[in-house]
Amino acid sequence: MNPHLRPDALPLVTQAADGMLRRRFSVGEIEEMVRVGIIDADERFELIGGEVVPMSPKGARHEWIKGELNRFFQRAAPDHLAIIPETTLRLDASTFIEPDFCVFRRDLDLTALDGPAVLLAVEVADSSLNYDKGRKIGIYAAYGVREVWVVDALRATIWAHRHLGAAGYAEIIEAPASAVVTPMLAPELAVRLADLGVGPVSV
Repeated sequence: MNPHLRPDALPLVTQAADGMLRRRFSVGEIEEMVRVGIIDADERFELIGGEVVPMSPKGARHEWIKGELNRFFQRAAPDHLAIIPETTLRLDASTFIEPDFCVFRRDLDLTALDGPAVLLAVEVADSSLNYDKGRKIGIYAAYGVREVWVVDALRATIWAHRHLGAAGYAEIIEAPASAVVTPMLAPELAVRLADLGVGPVSV
């Protein structure tokens, strides 16, 4: 929210209305609030079924891994693929999410980017791991995204979710940093985290 319009003592999240009906927002309404400055353009959240869901702050390791993946993807991508970090993926009139990476055909008009058009979505997760592997995976599956990777930033593993079925993803693979993981629809982006210098965090 725009800091000039929001009182300092107003909390960013609330549970005071648990059990009560909530006002459902549309993607268009949220975008208009950002445009006029009611919501700050830098505020990080997703819209899930009309409810605003704050996103966890990004840690230094999250950003480092994302940077290494971005450098690799941009070098490896053939001309027919586009890889955009942190694009807003509008799934319907009341839902948008922001994957860390979204892979799709370069000739696709961005206004037509929806779930089935995404060849690969990638989430880099540290504090948000349970959400990214849980509810968010269900959202990706419900809207037809054919493959999703969740990169566990601390353990340096990739959870690859593939083969959509009636109950979500029929195949879930946990690959360690030493394993090559190959996207089904973008094999040119096959990656081994260890080759990027990414290994598990010692505890």
